[in-house]
Order: sequence, then C-alpha cells, then structure tokens
Amino acid sequence: MQRYMLPIFILLTSVIYIFFIPNDLEALKIFCKLIPMWLILVYAYQQIRLHQSQTLWIIWWGLFFCMLGDGLISRSFILGLLAFLIGHLIYIAGFFRFRRLSSLALMVILPLGVYGVVMGYYVLDAVIGEQTSGLALPVLIYILVILFMCWMAFLTRNVWAILGSILFVISDSFLSWNMFVSHVPHSDIFIMATYYAAQFMIAHSLRFFPKT
Repeated sequence: MQRYMLPIFILLTSVIYIFFIPNDLEALKIFCKLIPMWLILVYAYQQIRLHQSQTLWIIWWGLFFCMLGDGLISRSFILGLLAFLIGHLIYIAGFFRFRRLSSLALMVILPLGVYGVVMGYYVLDAVIGEQTSGLALPVLIYILVILFMCWMAFLTRNVWAILGSILFVISDSFLSWNMFVSHVPHSDIFIMATYYAAQFMIAHSLRFFPKT
C-alpha cells in the first residue's frame, strides 16, 4: 500500500486543483497548480533511486523545467513556452539515450507528421490572424519540438514514456486550440487532466528503462 501513497496524493492534488480551486484567487491557483508537479518530481526521484541510473536524471530535469513552465505561463506566455520548450529538448536528450529503432517508430512518423501539419496550419493561421504574428515562430518551433519528443519516446519502446508523450501532445493541442483557434468547452479540465497524466506517466516510465 505504501508504494501507492504518493501516486494517490498526486491524483488527489490534481483533482483538487482542477475542480475546486477558484480562478479568481490567482496566487492560490498557481500554488495549487504546482503541487502535483512537485509530487511528481519526488516520485520520479524515487524511480531513479530504485533504478540506480544516472542517465535518468536527464529526464528528471525535463520534468523540472516543465514544472517551471507551469508557474511561468500564467505570468508570461513566452517565458512559460520557453521553459516547456527546454523541458521537451531535455526529454529528447534523455529518450535519445535509450533509442532503439523499431517498425512502430517508423510507422508513427506519417501520422505525427500529418497531425503536425494540420494543427500547425490552423494554429499558426489563427496566431497570425489575431495580430499576434510575433508568436508564430516560437509556436511553430514548439510544435516541431514536441512532436519530435513524442517520436523519440516511441524510439525508446517504453510504453509509459510513449503514453506520456502522446498525452502531452494532446494536452498542448487542447491548450493551443483553445487559446488561438476557438473556445473549447471545459478546456481547463481537458488540458490539466491530460497534462498531469502525461507527466506522471513520464515519471513512472523511469522505472522501466534498461539499466545504463
């Protein structure tokens, strides 16, 4: 039972943030938003300690920078985007250490590419149309990087890393569509539920990487 206590606390604090913290209390909202990520960082540390692999610290730092993005994006979209971008680049570097080319990884190149083109077209068209064209290049770079991160997860053949990366893409898709293209009903729930699940799965994946 003890091994499940921290995941349960991560779930409970995520549910409390998503459903019970009012939006008008901004400081409290940001603080409660970060609590599940702090717990996920602790959980990831536990997996590294059990695994006894220094390489996995690379992925831990990816989680850390994404946590920074959580806090920063409420104050500055660009700073938050930059922190998340750094986090994804670190994930790429970590996943690269465990890469193993497979038929599945080759097969997903096409759907990931098609998805990127479609999402990129609508999001960038909306960004430019809303006279926020200065965001077009950062958003384009971010889309390319997160999709590449997702593909690198497939190269690891680690099911938890793959699921986490897919959920991260879904979460950011909800976020970008709701922010730039059109309103998504209950978007906050979809964005944060998939985001916390993504980060937890990436943290959990550390248990299942081969020893290096």
